[in-house]
Amino acid sequence: MEIQPIGIIRSCFGGKFAVPRQPGLCPSAWGELVFEPEYRQAEALRGIEGFSHLWLIFGFHLTAAAGWKPTVRPPRLGGNERVGVFATRSTFRPNGLGLSLVRLEGIESRPGGSVLRLGGLDLVDGTPVFDIKPYLPYAEALPEARGGFAPSEPERLQVIAEEVANFDRLPERSRQVIVEALSLDPRPPAGRDEPGRTHGAGLCGVEVKFQVTDGICRIFSVESAEGSGLKA
Repeated sequence: MEIQPIGIIRSCFGGKFAVPRQPGLCPSAWGELVFEPEYRQAEALRGIEGFSHLWLIFGFHLTAAAGWKPTVRPPRLGGNERVGVFATRSTFRPNGLGLSLVRLEGIESRPGGSVLRLGGLDLVDGTPVFDIKPYLPYAEALPEARGGFAPSEPERLQVIAEEVANFDRLPERSRQVIVEALSLDPRPPAGRDEPGRTHGAGLCGVEVKFQVTDGICRIFSVESAEGSGLKA
């Protein structure tokens, strides 16, 4: 079976660092699905406006070359314990496919065809999408389901942007995305023993520099940068 992308994601996440590890954890995040020319017919989207959320089947294009691993170390287990790859949502999978539930915020008609505006996504800019399926609440909302070693949302950091003038100048939704994404502590588990280490993340068209100390994430620099994600 050979599959080709039906479109590409343009996203507020310019790089894989600081992208939420699950959809919905950064509800202010936005992006758009731009279809490949052969899939831009309006007929292919007829009726999709009736659904509030969509499943996207996508490719982990940034890690595909690394191949797959039978066991991985999930961040939720501190990066120290190995479990089977099929018990996780790791990117290092045999076929490099991911599944993400996103919010449909609208359909925009452009000269090149229709574009889907999306919210709450966890996809890096440039992600290839292979298929779309509508989310059906009556069949797929299962509050009694068990979450294994990730039964609840991860704890969040307090995020502070003290005296960072450029942060206040950003659009409100961009500020919300940055705070939500950094509150999830995007640092790899192995690097969390180094308080005060400087990290950078491409978010909403800017490069954000921050440090984490005593459970507080402090933003100290926000600068415009190419390839740092879709701007608001």
